[in-house]
Amino acid sequence: MVLERAAFPDGATVRNAGFACFGSPSELLHDLDKEGETVALQRAEERWHGLLELRAELGDEGIGYEATGGHEAFVTGDALYPPVAEGFERLNDMMRPITGTTTFCWADDLIEHLGLGGVDHLARTEFEGAIDSAKLIRSLMQKAQEEGVLIRGNADVARIASDASHVDLILRDGTVITTERVAVATNGFTPALMPELDVVPARGQVLLTAPIPALRLRGTFHMNEGFYYFRDCDGGILLGGARHLDVEGERTMQEGLTSLIQSDLERLLRDVILPGQEFSIANRWSGTMAFGSAGKTPLVERITDRVAVAVRLGGMGVAIGIRVARRAAALLDEA
Repeated sequence: MVLERAAFPDGATVRNAGFACFGSPSELLHDLDKEGETVALQRAEERWHGLLELRAELGDEGIGYEATGGHEAFVTGDALYPPVAEGFERLNDMMRPITGTTTFCWADDLIEHLGLGGVDHLARTEFEGAIDSAKLIRSLMQKAQEEGVLIRGNADVARIASDASHVDLILRDGTVITTERVAVATNGFTPALMPELDVVPARGQVLLTAPIPALRLRGTFHMNEGFYYFRDCDGGILLGGARHLDVEGERTMQEGLTSLIQSDLERLLRDVILPGQEFSIANRWSGTMAFGSAGKTPLVERITDRVAVAVRLGGMGVAIGIRVARRAAALLDEA
């Protein structure tokens, strides 16, 4: 049985921006310098294989996968460009055992074609793309139900009580569900159930423009170590990020938008993504990610003999979710 707090899945799974990616050059080089080759490359490999496994499990059509290619844009005077340029071949050498070939290349000749403004350099990989988050969750729910899994909505768990013989899940409406084993997969909302764990919520704000006539941009894009991300979506631009402008304020489980971040995203639209073009915002929303106090390595472990957690996906849920889930399932099988 899967317990969903809302009538339908309403967390990051359906509120993400639909990026099937394993990391931009600046993000990967930052991780290499901060965490060392072993940790950073292992995580990149997890993301790469996770994307392959997700596509194999549900099918490209089932998740709306589009092999658009991924990019990182560097604006004029970007302080990140020199160290990325210096470490570019080193990064490709380290990624080659993972992808089997040269992962990143420079594609400055595409900048004008894509309509980007104020961008001097562009890195590209053929191995990234976009997904349709709604199709993903629908296919996942259908597969689970075909396997006999009951998905129960409006089942908001308030507390978990575990002893040597069973686990009680106490819902907010007073219902108690007794079971043998439990996997907690609440990611950014985990502090509400298990505040003792090192899981820090991180809200990500997103906007979507109305369709842009003759839109030139195609593909998935990152800037500033992944703190900005945008792609073409339904004829418009889906853009998110800017969390680095208010890291403390965005450490929240509350959905919501702030003028600071939304105005910065609109600035990026005007100056870089759609320079000189009229646009209107069709929708805005937020989703909740989860990190650790010291990094973004997922937390997958048994808390008791009968309770395991699979949380703290570090903004990489699309890429690593399936592998994290399988590790958690294996832990419970051992119980």
